[in-house]
Amino acid sequence: MGDDDMNAGRGRPLLGCLALLLAVGAHPAVAATPPAETAAETRAAPVAGRVGPPHLPDAFEDLDDVPMPDPDLWHRIRVGFLMDALDSPLVQEQEAWYASRPEYIKRFVDRGSRYMHYIVEQVEKRGMPMEVALLPIIESAFTPRAMSRAKASGIWQFIPSTGKSYGLTQNWWRDNRNDVVAATDAALNYLQRLHDMFGNWELAFAAYNCGEGCVGRAIAANQKRGLPTDYLSLKLPPETRHYVPKLIAVKNIVLSPVSYGIEIESIPDSPYFTTVEAPARIDVKLAAALAEMDEEEFAALNPAHNKPVAVSVSGTNRLVLPVDKVQVFKDNLEAWDKPLVSWTTYNARRGESLDAIARRHGMVAAQLRAANDSLRLDRRGRLRAGGPVMVPIRAGSRAVALGEAAAKQLATTVSMPANTAKTYVVRAGDTLYDIARRFNTGVDKLLALNKLTAKSIIQPGLRLSLP
Repeated sequence: MGDDDMNAGRGRPLLGCLALLLAVGAHPAVAATPPAETAAETRAAPVAGRVGPPHLPDAFEDLDDVPMPDPDLWHRIRVGFLMDALDSPLVQEQEAWYASRPEYIKRFVDRGSRYMHYIVEQVEKRGMPMEVALLPIIESAFTPRAMSRAKASGIWQFIPSTGKSYGLTQNWWRDNRNDVVAATDAALNYLQRLHDMFGNWELAFAAYNCGEGCVGRAIAANQKRGLPTDYLSLKLPPETRHYVPKLIAVKNIVLSPVSYGIEIESIPDSPYFTTVEAPARIDVKLAAALAEMDEEEFAALNPAHNKPVAVSVSGTNRLVLPVDKVQVFKDNLEAWDKPLVSWTTYNARRGESLDAIARRHGMVAAQLRAANDSLRLDRRGRLRAGGPVMVPIRAGSRAVALGEAAAKQLATTVSMPANTAKTYVVRAGDTLYDIARRFNTGVDKLLALNKLTAKSIIQPGLRLSLP
């Protein structure tokens, strides 16, 4: 997933039964390695879901007594908590785990600060408990392209089938399970349906993790035996037994971080991003440059794009930009009179060599693979199946000549000065093709001058000599 927070706990029982705390939460049909069962558990009375005040640490008798900083988004979240306490040592164990890892909390707060205001507003509009807004912490730690071993993806961790059921497009160009706006709407629709089905938020969250069939069968089994059917009384998969306690533990820490010795960075109670209409097709790198954004930040807000080109869906191409970058993007786009796309598709045949395709289009195989991460290759580096492959528009064509002119214009239009030195230091996201085009040379010349081969992979920080 690109973040070791996501998988560090899989398959390793931890002291105090805290296994799998870093794992991505499972959805229906997600097969995750379960944590160890807790030996001693207590059973609470049935939980009413949205009745009563939120749970408070013992040091406080009322929410108003909790020391809070100046009102920010966390304050808005705190006053929106609606669920009852969950009286179980599982909650206390999870509180202890999170409280002992302030750096982990800092990382998911930093990532989540981009998305949380939007999620909070959507939760409020639906009248849902604000605990829902914390669910991506348990699911993905707000990692925008988090992918579980069972192929659950995005901050809400939809598996492919559930994503399709809730209208999330998944095709060669994009995966809307990773689209923050689309996936949030789908997740809240799904959670509302589960709450309507079970009449209880603890059971709704449990069903979000293991599926409504799983929870329904557990309820039926207890009813048959004359046993209570609240969350803590049900026999659920081990991961699901720990799932709601994780959420309640995070809620309690958010409610009063000082009680746990934690400092949570403030998040402004104002929108961080909004959406803007873009051309039907535009290079992702160009879109980021026109918005005068770092490519990594742009990708964090637009993680649904699978290819170097952002394309329209149902006739609309919507980009997510920070509020303060919208006008910048519009102004730069209006002034931009060069091609918006430097990539095209090549219809490859089964058995073609990736190396041969790359050389034909002025790239090395590693670069081509990076732009086509879904390609399936055999041991010889040949395509297992035919189909479209993203390639740069061929050198020497009129389209590429315009693309090179566009790159030069981009350098001045959006304050990205061209590097005219005799050496160039590779930056994150660079490819040899990009560097060669920027300095009006060829990939072969760069390879020869720097004693590299077609299989060489360039790393950020590498200093390249230029012709």
